[in-house]
Amino acid sequence: MAGERVMRRRKEHSEYFFDYSLLFIVLFLAGFGLVMIYSASSYEALQENGDAAHYLKKQLIAIIIGFVVMIAVANINYHFWERFYILGCIVAAGALFMVLTPLGIESHGARRWFRIPGIGLQVQPAEIAKIATILFLAVMVCKMGSSIRTLKGMCILLIVPGILALIIKVVTNNMSSALIVLAIAAVMIFVASPDYKKFILMGLAGAAGVTVLVMYIVSTGGAGGFRNERIIAWLDPESEGLDKGFQTLQGLYAIGSGGVWGKGLGQSMQKLNFLPESQNDMIFSIICEELGLFGAVAIILMFIMLIWRMMVIAQNAPDLFGAMLVVGVMGHIAVQAILNIAVVTNTIPNTGISLPFISYGGSSIMFLLAEIGLVLSVARRIQLKEL
Repeated sequence: MAGERVMRRRKEHSEYFFDYSLLFIVLFLAGFGLVMIYSASSYEALQENGDAAHYLKKQLIAIIIGFVVMIAVANINYHFWERFYILGCIVAAGALFMVLTPLGIESHGARRWFRIPGIGLQVQPAEIAKIATILFLAVMVCKMGSSIRTLKGMCILLIVPGILALIIKVVTNNMSSALIVLAIAAVMIFVASPDYKKFILMGLAGAAGVTVLVMYIVSTGGAGGFRNERIIAWLDPESEGLDKGFQTLQGLYAIGSGGVWGKGLGQSMQKLNFLPESQNDMIFSIICEELGLFGAVAIILMFIMLIWRMMVIAQNAPDLFGAMLVVGVMGHIAVQAILNIAVVTNTIPNTGISLPFISYGGSSIMFLLAEIGLVLSVARRIQLKEL
């Protein structure tokens, strides 16, 4: 009898799926990120902190915490989080206002972080808003059903993400995170809605509006604020080579000097105080300089594989809620990776967007790993006969 029970448990366990490919890709990207953070930051860290591994150590601690959270979340039934979809948004909004309190931390002229008393952990509340947006929309898509196909239904879905994005922009002055929250919402609503014509029309209208705006900014010479100046620097970085276009130019120099095979790991010249934020937003430039086009393409392929694995999980999810959770995480990672690479290559105007799993940033890696935990939780409840 005992043997039959063991065989039954083994049979039940073998009927469910665990995506080791997804886990391996995440492990690889996080590990590769540690290597590149050390390479990109060692010179600056030694000068400023007397420890070449200063940034590496801080990122390693964040990754360890993140993996613990990921494992915990992966072992919790994802339906457990369904009841917290409103509370999550309230917590995200409250956390954003925490930066205005004495716990808020100012860096680079903006207050975008707050410190948790007692443990000294720094948190960027915009990351909480991203995961809260994913949870909220996943629940609302299930609740609203076919009404999301209407314009009214779409507007209802966008109210909360729009409010969170507005708070991020006004309170923390973080336009890039606000846009990512809206982009996550757009991806999830696009996937949930079978009518793609209105999205195409909205996209064309948006592109036309951006074109008109850029033409107006060019005609005024960038007057009206630093973001307008960034548009001018994007169109002609050499004209702003000592100001707004400096970082972009230095990043392009790094990419160009890397060639096909790169200068070799640790051999970057631009990280020697030439390229600002080399371990953070501009780390892809260092990858291109040290590992060349080969390394850059390899990393892009890893992100494509990561997105593909999440697409497989979403398509085979046990229910709509699980599928939408995975779509939200997939949209977040895809949008952020695309925008970061686009900024580094000067395809779009410069804005502060990190490269998922690779750029330096404790809050970013911890919440990304928590999101991967949600994806693994959904994957674990897929029966193998469904694949």
